[in-house]
Amino acid sequence: QVQLVESGGGLVQTGGSLRLSCAASGMIFRFNVMGWYRQAPGKQRELVASITPASNTNYAESVKGRFAISRVSAGNTLYLYLQMNSLKPDDTGVYSCNLVSTNSERYWGQGTQVTVSS
Repeated sequence: QVQLVESGGGLVQTGGSLRLSCAASGMIFRFNVMGWYRQAPGKQRELVASITPASNTNYAESVKGRFAISRVSAGNTLYLYLQMNSLKPDDTGVYSCNLVSTNSERYWGQGTQVTVSS
């Protein structure tokens, strides 16, 4: 059973920084892509950043130059990170970690709240 557990959310002022972490465990040997999504109140969930096994990255236009996604493998666990700098109130939302396996199965974490105060 694959499990994704996020941590690192919280309340921060405009211009501040946060680092989100996601630990993916279970029968994970390979994956197609991992990513961070966010959902703001009253809005649809959107992709924030993604990374492939070759470490190719993709970012939403609104976070380019401010956010950085990275990953590390340690034993049977994959760690996914999102470094968020120069945070804005529009970055507020629930951030969720996502993994797409080589069988195209999608796995989600429970989400972590990020709140940026003005």
